[in-house]
Amino acid sequence: MEEKLNDQMLVRRKKMQELREKGIDPFGQSYERTADSKSLNEEFGALSKEEIAEKTRTVRIAGRIRSKRRMGKIGFIHLQDRYGQIQAVINKNIIGEENYELFKSSDLGDIVGIEGEVFRTDAGELSVSCQVYTHLTKALRPLPDKYSGLTDVEERYRRRYVDLIMNEDSRRIAFARPRIIRAVQKYLEEEWKLTEVETPILQPILSGAAARPFVTHHNTLDRDFYLRIATELPLKRLIVGGMEGVYEIGRIFRNEGMDPKHNPEFTTVEAYVAYSDLEGMMRLTEGVFESAAMACNGNTDVEVGGHKLSLKAPYKKLNMTDAVNEKTGKDFRTLSLEEAEAVAKEFHVELENHEHTLGHIIDKLFEALCEEDLIEPTFVWGHPIEISPLAKKDPKDPRFTQRFEFYVNGTEYANAFTELNDPLDQKERFEKQLELKNQGDEEASEMDEDYVEALEYGMPPTGGIGIGIDRMVMLLTGAESIRDVLLYPTMKQRGE
Repeated sequence: MEEKLNDQMLVRRKKMQELREKGIDPFGQSYERTADSKSLNEEFGALSKEEIAEKTRTVRIAGRIRSKRRMGKIGFIHLQDRYGQIQAVINKNIIGEENYELFKSSDLGDIVGIEGEVFRTDAGELSVSCQVYTHLTKALRPLPDKYSGLTDVEERYRRRYVDLIMNEDSRRIAFARPRIIRAVQKYLEEEWKLTEVETPILQPILSGAAARPFVTHHNTLDRDFYLRIATELPLKRLIVGGMEGVYEIGRIFRNEGMDPKHNPEFTTVEAYVAYSDLEGMMRLTEGVFESAAMACNGNTDVEVGGHKLSLKAPYKKLNMTDAVNEKTGKDFRTLSLEEAEAVAKEFHVELENHEHTLGHIIDKLFEALCEEDLIEPTFVWGHPIEISPLAKKDPKDPRFTQRFEFYVNGTEYANAFTELNDPLDQKERFEKQLELKNQGDEEASEMDEDYVEALEYGMPPTGGIGIGIDRMVMLLTGAESIRDVLLYPTMKQRGE
């Protein structure tokens, strides 16, 4: 159904046609800028009116008109560029009647270029005195009201382009995210000498994590593939191959629910370091978060969930089973399966068919009773083997593994292992995962014979970690929803 144009949209289309009749392209040509709002404020922001006048600097700026007012033969507009806003003053006596009429007919949202001298107004505002006014792009739709903006949160995410125009906080997060990612890359490469690599998104085998996949079909090969749920096994093959230290920042796809902390496609960084272990991955985690915080905010302080926290190392360490023991008053290292099931029932923790193991019960109780108390940055270590098919066994107690998850304010941000490099043990773990899949666990891994074969060539002792980039950006920018840090989050269709 064709959209009916409202009065404002009709007026703007009429102005578009009038521009064409004057020989002006409503959608413009290239425009060479010599300055922007940031560079002007950096150069002139601290100078007085007289000091700026002595410089007599002419600049060319461009941006979207966000405000406009006229006082007789003088007009004022604020142009918005990627960094912020700068005022331009339009004097009819300087630019001439024809160009002043062009300015008068402009609308909020139009994009224009201004060439002129930098000065400070009598009111003290840094501005550009226009000498040449250039129309660049006609906006055919009016912007939302500047006071109410996009009040519908769902529409903010669907029409991110309008949100970025209207919402300063959205722009702040959008530009902070790449700074955070660059900081992660710089730290891993400079401090750990890791090599950034790329691995396939289409995977023939479900492995690397416990998650439900998206399935697609390749017509030429006439076979199904999964969109990857992790980058783990391809990266560890590279460790076998002798690259020794690798990482990948990339999209992961999991066919699961959506909430403030989950989106079906998201970004992780996974890193693998030969000759390292769980302790090494703790140091790496501390360095990554400290470096990213400094790049984003200039310090290691964050505020999340009403708590003011520091990401300065070292971080607290907590054994998973010890935490569950403390909450339940039981010792899960000595309980039988029947006793553990009774404790789960006592604390109203429901178990699926495949979860009737001691390890799954510890994990479920930890999630229900302990996670919300993890406010300070905390490494939770010592996960049961049943929920850690790719982690090395704890030599002191093979029922548990050398694995940690990193939490802040009850939210998991990272998952790390001393990697399992015993091919016989790995094959046995895969076989147990197949048993779980047959019992109805849709998130269980499949058998990856090629990966087992790779391990048979010998993988050195290795530490590995996966960190959620989106959640890290949320933590460092103060965003409350993962949708705020994704430029294009997955959304329901309108009306659903």
